[in-house]
Amino acid sequence: MDTLALSSYDYTLPKDRIASFPVSPKESAKLLVFDRAKDTITHATFKDFPAFLPKNTLLVFNNTKVLSARIYGFKEIPQSKARVEALFHKHLHDNIYLLQFKGRIKSGHLIAFPCNVYARILNDQNHLGAGFKEAEFFTRDSATHEEKPMEKEAFVLFLEKCGHIPLPPYLKRTDTQEDKDSYQTVFAKHLGAIAAPTASLHFSHESYKLLQENFQTTEITLHVGAGTFVGVQEENILNHKMHKESFYLSKDSADQIESAPHITAIGTTSARVIEEFARNHSLSGECDLFLHPANPPMRVNALLTNFHLPKTTLLMLVASFIGLEKTRALYEEAITKKYRFYSYGDGMLIL
Repeated sequence: MDTLALSSYDYTLPKDRIASFPVSPKESAKLLVFDRAKDTITHATFKDFPAFLPKNTLLVFNNTKVLSARIYGFKEIPQSKARVEALFHKHLHDNIYLLQFKGRIKSGHLIAFPCNVYARILNDQNHLGAGFKEAEFFTRDSATHEEKPMEKEAFVLFLEKCGHIPLPPYLKRTDTQEDKDSYQTVFAKHLGAIAAPTASLHFSHESYKLLQENFQTTEITLHVGAGTFVGVQEENILNHKMHKESFYLSKDSADQIESAPHITAIGTTSARVIEEFARNHSLSGECDLFLHPANPPMRVNALLTNFHLPKTTLLMLVASFIGLEKTRALYEEAITKKYRFYSYGDGMLIL
């Protein structure tokens, strides 16, 4: 099987295997444990997660916090009040932002959002994927119609007040009040992500505290971007242009990562930051590291992850740890054993 061919990362998932809501309690989610040294599979739950970990491992968590990044508005053009849906991606500079829009949005269009917020479309960035556009955001004086540029701090407050939790599109439902908690990790600290580091959603305050008491732990930050959900289009995956995501780790975390005898990455986002640091020794910046079977991990020893969509860089990252054939075999096993897939689904621990 060609490990560089996009078609090799395709698989068929029954629709009833897509988890629309999280399980409760969190620790009751299923956990497939694959031990590479023994070539064994164990079916467990997240309640058993600590029992599988080496005592000397360093657990690395991503403490990014999900923004209410999905916003709805209306086109302000003659003879049209068409509804507009947009997903915030990142702040570029001043009052200029990158968003992914649904529908026919063109340069020059003016979009009216709630909370007296407006966006003027500047240009297309479709090389990033369908619907990506730069837009300038501003508020408007109700009496004079004077425009006031909306810089980052005010924009974030607008999202938190008037935006919606950006549930992945495959869930095919609108967000609820419960999602504000359930689509956020219990250790989330730094606002900036538009998707949750989903492997970490399995931990409650109690189980996270237990891990901190029994293992060496540290936190890094990677703000998950819209590129996470953009499928690979190139038939040779080496031609895929990886999306960039902002990351940060403290000097203390970096020292722990350098000195740890064994590292368990809690999620693909943590794995990418650890591997980025191992290669470039930067404490912050833009991570566009693409892990796949031809570019395997150098520093991470074990990985906790959810089950990912076909033909995505996340699935290729899993294959970078265990190879393509074993990845496909484990996914077939998970489907057969009726594991729940994707963001609110069950997990897999690769040892």
